[in-house]
Amino acid sequence: MKTIDLREKFLDFFKENSHAIIPSAPIVPENDPTCLFNTAGMQPLVPYLKGEKHPAGTRLADVQKCVRLTDLDEVGDKTHHTFFEMLGNWSLGDYFKEEAIKYSFDFLTKKLEIPIERLAITVFKGNNLVPQDSQSASIWMKLGIPEERIAYLGEDSNWWPNIENLGPCGPDTEIFYFRSNEEIPKKFDPEDDRWVEIWNNVFMQYNHEENGTFTNLKNKNVDTGMGLERVVAILEGVTDNYKSSLWKEIIEEIEKLSNLPYEGNEEAMRIVADHIRTSVFIAGDNAGIKPSNTDQGYILRRLIRRAIRYARKLNIDLNSEWETSLAKIVIDKYKNIYNELEKNEQVILQVLKDEKNRFSKTLEKGLKEFEKLVQASDETVIDKDVAFKLYDTYGFPIELTIELAKEQNKTVDVQGFNEKFKEHQEKSRAGSVQKFKGGLASNSEMNIKYHTATHLLNAALKIVIGPNVHQKGSNITEERMRFDFPCDHKMTPEEIKQTEDLVNKWIADAIPVTKKEMSKEEALKIGAEAMFIEKYGDIVTVYFIGDISKELCGGPHVTNTNQLGTFKIKKEEASSSGIRRIKAVLI
Repeated sequence: MKTIDLREKFLDFFKENSHAIIPSAPIVPENDPTCLFNTAGMQPLVPYLKGEKHPAGTRLADVQKCVRLTDLDEVGDKTHHTFFEMLGNWSLGDYFKEEAIKYSFDFLTKKLEIPIERLAITVFKGNNLVPQDSQSASIWMKLGIPEERIAYLGEDSNWWPNIENLGPCGPDTEIFYFRSNEEIPKKFDPEDDRWVEIWNNVFMQYNHEENGTFTNLKNKNVDTGMGLERVVAILEGVTDNYKSSLWKEIIEEIEKLSNLPYEGNEEAMRIVADHIRTSVFIAGDNAGIKPSNTDQGYILRRLIRRAIRYARKLNIDLNSEWETSLAKIVIDKYKNIYNELEKNEQVILQVLKDEKNRFSKTLEKGLKEFEKLVQASDETVIDKDVAFKLYDTYGFPIELTIELAKEQNKTVDVQGFNEKFKEHQEKSRAGSVQKFKGGLASNSEMNIKYHTATHLLNAALKIVIGPNVHQKGSNITEERMRFDFPCDHKMTPEEIKQTEDLVNKWIADAIPVTKKEMSKEEALKIGAEAMFIEKYGDIVTVYFIGDISKELCGGPHVTNTNQLGTFKIKKEEASSSGIRRIKAVLI
């Protein structure tokens, strides 16, 4: 089965079951301060899961582009990826457990003809706060899943988002597939890694109150997600995701570039393939992300450099255009599904080339540093601090340091390096969790005010700078807003003051903020601004701030500009070539 068939089968199935098909949101979230990338299909739908009315209705389905780095260390095995596509369906206060579970079961066993004996289930076992989800288990058994194939697990495995988080939450039920040619065990053991999770149904049925209790939500939601890559591999009968049709061309090209077979070099080839694909999607996003030392740009840089290091390990000539040949395979494979890749092809190729050239120089500096350190010491062991400096400052993988040391008849304190690396990893992960948590915790009162203020700032810049100004990206926290826009010059003090004054005038004018649902065609006809037009379905929500601003947006917003306070631009700077960045506060 071709990949495109799975996408179509999924969307057609849910369309037949009265679901509106909505387009994928961009990889870089719009006005979501809680994460750098969309890490799941639910993230772009947060306002609607919290009660906003979705213009397409109460039953939705889509295929969402996702980037997730919490499992970065796992990439290189058979099942993990940094970029992946999530097939998802949602009920916003419509159907609940029975229908959701039956949809999942019917799609897998009837549409995809997956044998029921290869499926197993986990459900929430309950705790002293919330009862066991015996309802879900009962539904699965009625559908034919044997009781011994159902495992009851705790909140770490079968609760979303986190048992401590306040707000909407609930148990989930996960579906596993036995991905092995060995005899299928009669009893399901969740610790047996031959069972691979393929689909998750989250039931948002509770509200975690500030007093610690869990009360039933009036409107219960269903949020599901199925990993495209894993299911494609299952349907194609392979136990290694990277042997599926999704990866065939790119792995073959890596074999050709390296003159090495996939067998015996799986880890390095998977990492190169995965990281180049993810880099193509990040660099191809209309937000215009470029490699840098902060936020999304830092992740892009890290992925490209990691791909380069593993390409070197595979003996690929780093001075060749290897990254271009791999990127073009990814672009050609996905451009008919995600047209921004074709539109931004030259940008993608230039980003990869520039970062490769930049890192090649760093590698050269690192080699010189290595020679200097070796010559300065008679020690036969390269200590952990030197090895880690080569890794941290110059991007040297430990394998490269070991290889270079061997040529000098020296060894490396690998154990010491690994201890320092683990310490570094734990610090990075702690910071990363904050950037990638996502979810229903956002949209506080200040977030909503800043979100509305971005609309006013956009409108003011169109007057001060010119009508071609539009939002290229934004980031909001409790303390400030950040807004990126195209501009060919540094703003003058006069332009900054004029922009500030305009926004504050509109705030003082107490302009009502209203919204209206209409067709996308009608919205474009009236001149409504849209940051990413491709992410919207046929019916859209347009927010109006008097006659000052009209934008397609998911919300939420304040109801009147007089709720915003005083707008103050704190900084105006370059973000990347041709893109300026404003940092502002409401006081």
